[in-house]
Amino acid sequence: MEGLRNEVIVRDETAREIFPEISPLDYTTAVERALASLEAGQVETRWTDALFSSIGDFSPVILTTLEGMILERRQVEVQASTDKVFGTFTRLGDEVGWLYFDWAWRLCGALDRILGGVGLHRGRRDPVNIRVGDALDFWRVEIVDLGKLLRLRAEMKVPGKAWLQFEVNLLENGNTQLSQTAYFAPKGLFGLLYWYILYPLHGLIFSGLIRELKKLSESQSEESTENVLDLAGVSVNKE
Repeated sequence: MEGLRNEVIVRDETAREIFPEISPLDYTTAVERALASLEAGQVETRWTDALFSSIGDFSPVILTTLEGMILERRQVEVQASTDKVFGTFTRLGDEVGWLYFDWAWRLCGALDRILGGVGLHRGRRDPVNIRVGDALDFWRVEIVDLGKLLRLRAEMKVPGKAWLQFEVNLLENGNTQLSQTAYFAPKGLFGLLYWYILYPLHGLIFSGLIRELKKLSESQSEESTENVLDLAGVSVNKE
């Protein structure tokens, strides 16, 4: 902003002569293009790429900002197959709930209804299968990459735009890396205040959620192994 005190109207044609292939862009078009990246359904890949390139491939918790977008990523290693983990987080919502502090999610849904939002009453179309465009409580399914990724877009009344993404990757040791990323594009000062005031609660809820997803995935994996061994006539010590 300090730079606005200086007049920056270009009166020298040298740059145009040296770089004839570059066409100047007017202010309005530049702003429209920048804001277009925040339109629904366009969480840009470069946000995620920058997150990895600047901090590394694995860190339990990452909180950063980029181009006005706030990103919070949590990652855990799960002793279960990628399909097992994927099947766990794609069943979230409705009767299954949100695994950790479910009452807080329901309270948030009730407040959203009071403010004129959709709340949690929509549930989900199918308790197991999920597809792009499905309503999932106060989320909308934006991307489903079977066995790899699920991205949800918030449709609740918040001062900004929000997404919640789950992703699985196979590790060299056969385990699964589960990544859970919250994206938030705040709208103005109130949007920033909303994020940072509620972040302690959001941090508690999201850390509990990924922890419960890990626990549930591993317990289901153990049950599957035991069932296979039982069918094969192998005795299993469950102590």
